[in-house]
Amino acid sequence: MDQVLALEIMGAGESVLLTGPAGSGKTYVLNKFIRRAKQEGKRVAVTATTGLAATHLNGTTIHAWSGIGIADKLPGDFAERLSKGRRDIIISTDILIIDEVSMLHDFRLDMVDQVARKVRGSDAPFGGIQIILCGDFFQLPPINRDRDSESSFVVNSSVWHDLQPVVCYLGEQHRQDDDDLLDILSAIRDGDVRRNHAEKLLTRQNADLGEIGEVTELHTTNVDVDSINNQRLAEIAGEEHVYHMQTTGKASYVENLMRSCLGVEDLVLKKGALVMCIKNSPERKYANGSLGTVTGFEALTDYPEVTLKNGRVLVIKPETWELRDGDKKRAGLTQIPLRLAWAITVHKSQGMTLDGARVDLRRAFVEGMGYVALSRVRNLETLSLVGINNMALRVSPVALEIDSTLRKASAREAKRFEHLRELAAKRPKVEAKTYTPGSWSEKLAKMRQKYPNAYTPWTEDDDKRLVDAFSSGKKISVKELTQSFGRHPGSIRARLEKHFGEDAVALK
Repeated sequence: MDQVLALEIMGAGESVLLTGPAGSGKTYVLNKFIRRAKQEGKRVAVTATTGLAATHLNGTTIHAWSGIGIADKLPGDFAERLSKGRRDIIISTDILIIDEVSMLHDFRLDMVDQVARKVRGSDAPFGGIQIILCGDFFQLPPINRDRDSESSFVVNSSVWHDLQPVVCYLGEQHRQDDDDLLDILSAIRDGDVRRNHAEKLLTRQNADLGEIGEVTELHTTNVDVDSINNQRLAEIAGEEHVYHMQTTGKASYVENLMRSCLGVEDLVLKKGALVMCIKNSPERKYANGSLGTVTGFEALTDYPEVTLKNGRVLVIKPETWELRDGDKKRAGLTQIPLRLAWAITVHKSQGMTLDGARVDLRRAFVEGMGYVALSRVRNLETLSLVGINNMALRVSPVALEIDSTLRKASAREAKRFEHLRELAAKRPKVEAKTYTPGSWSEKLAKMRQKYPNAYTPWTEDDDKRLVDAFSSGKKISVKELTQSFGRHPGSIRARLEKHFGEDAVALK
């Protein structure tokens, strides 16, 4: 099935499993559907099975949204234990998105279903909410404890059979441009890796990527990654430039968001550091996974100037990540969307497209890990393989069975819903927003004509003065604070939300 038809099926109100290989555009379709649904006035709850995946979509975890937390079973009075705020969010939800669903156990999906039915007072699956499940069962599977069976994917849940979601299996490839690499990845997905596939991979063992320049190393453990990045940064002579993360929201929500986000609390950079963009640019200037080198620091802001692998030179300014719960913003953090990129874990590379990678799979310890790592690059010429073990090329035998069933189901659904293509053809095309020329320096200079302290760090004295002014009991407007501190109203509000919470600031 192609992206156009999948999008129309979801738009028609059907509950869907959106699946397909790495690079088939699942996240692209998901984001497009979310934007369209919100424009139509639908209340969309965006969740994922892990905090990291949730931050890519500005959402929360499914465990937090449903209130099940880390529990393995629901107590008899679970509905009564839920806060009114949690119940209101569940009741008001029109569409529930669950991304990276391959990592969700079957019994936990059933728990989410039980919560939704009970809270919404409906016996329909998930209490009548439209459900969009998204993920690839060949990527990282659920973490199994002793009590769980290996066949604990969501397709084995009770609610799966009640819901009977439409299977949209995306078959197009939008990342790899190399038949040899596609052949290897397809063989891994088919559980049919043969000698010729292994031989092709081994031709890339310790391959020289000199023409590409420095590339990211993918490792299986955090210990290796942190050690490599710290050592390589220490080897560079020159001044350190430190960027401190700014946060808003209650401490518990902020802590949750920080654990989930690729953003670094204290980002330390030097000229010459290899860095990776960890967010998609709103203006499409860079993408999650874009690699580059720090080549300088802007005079006015001290923001890093980065030369990307494609030769483009950009000033990377701060971006914001949010933790949203339904329509409610719980926490936000602002940081330069970069991290040191000499090394990264396979797990954190999910969803990225890398310009080149040096991959070490000698300690791969779970099925699907090798597939995730190898599918990050576009072709074999951009891959250097440090080493590999037998586990790296394995996929779950249960996933193999599931995949065959899903492919057949998707082919049937494509025929059943073919008539929806007429809607897609009639839908007016929206032109993509174009990036307005002009450097960030120029824009900042113009902004500072009105707000002299725009995008400068908050000092302790200013922070204390702001808190005192807001807490004084006197009626004071954001506009007055803006004039007093020389900052944009959005910056004032964000700082007040950090100290007093979203609701308190709304009263002013």
